[in-house]
Amino acid sequence: MADMDKAQQERHDRLIEQMRRILGSEICAVFDDPNAVEIMLNDDGKVLVERHGSGITHLTNLSVSKTLNFLSLMADYRGTTVTRERPIVEGAMPDEFLRARFAGAIPPLMPQPTFSIRLPARLVYTLENYRDSEILTVEQYDRIIEAIEGRKNILVSGGTGSGKTTAVNACSDYISRIAGLDQRIVVIEDTREIVCNAPNTVSMLTDPDTGIDMTRLLKLTLRYRPDRILVGEVRDGAALALLKAWGTGHPGGLATLHANNPLAALTRLDQLCQEAGVPSQQALIREAVDVVIQITRDPAAKVGRRISDILFLDEEN
Repeated sequence: MADMDKAQQERHDRLIEQMRRILGSEICAVFDDPNAVEIMLNDDGKVLVERHGSGITHLTNLSVSKTLNFLSLMADYRGTTVTRERPIVEGAMPDEFLRARFAGAIPPLMPQPTFSIRLPARLVYTLENYRDSEILTVEQYDRIIEAIEGRKNILVSGGTGSGKTTAVNACSDYISRIAGLDQRIVVIEDTREIVCNAPNTVSMLTDPDTGIDMTRLLKLTLRYRPDRILVGEVRDGAALALLKAWGTGHPGGLATLHANNPLAALTRLDQLCQEAGVPSQQALIREAVDVVIQITRDPAAKVGRRISDILFLDEEN
């Protein structure tokens, strides 16, 4: 067994070394940059990097052959292959690459192979940072603080790359500062992105290899006596399990959702619930969701983003 473990470790080490050699020192250095958010390779070969506070910049170029080799290595790590018949590779990267969320594809899905790497949060922007950077107004800051302290369930909505996870982490940071050992927080995600440093925290990850999805973890969560339930992006019928958990004595949760405005977020949430094979859940949504925070990309804003709207459901006529 020891010889087998040693052989597996040596194989893993070779794979990591090959990955690093293909990416090169410039790209590998981005994984050590706490301000880096995402690494993107477009089909023109340009490698772009998004960083907090400085937007997207062109870092370097990567050849088609190197990209194909890297995608093959990622597929090997994920226990699959990348071919014309199976042109997509996605999943968490190795620990040496921070278990960053990887998605890549080859032709015929696109002209040339591409990938996108979402880096885990390492530098948490606080709500105070948001206020000082004018991402949110003083009034919005006060209302969000009030909602968190009042144990409201908060849905953070926005488009791709709008900063939803960063906003959730700002809220999670505040929760961490006010929660003691008597407040148990459970974090559920597909990929580690939410940072919660509260003293009584349990983190859970889905596992597609064993079929453990978010719905299953949400049901398991209820046996862990959570006080607050924090969830990464809600994408499917797990929305129903989340709403049931939020609405049955577990207030003060956080979650993210793709939508262009708060009302669209509520509609999208209803559509996701219906993917679980149930009729419209508007009544449950109104019962479980208290606040929708909309974050938007805005080139005119000080740091390229702003909180464009906050919907307080209990204040609606």
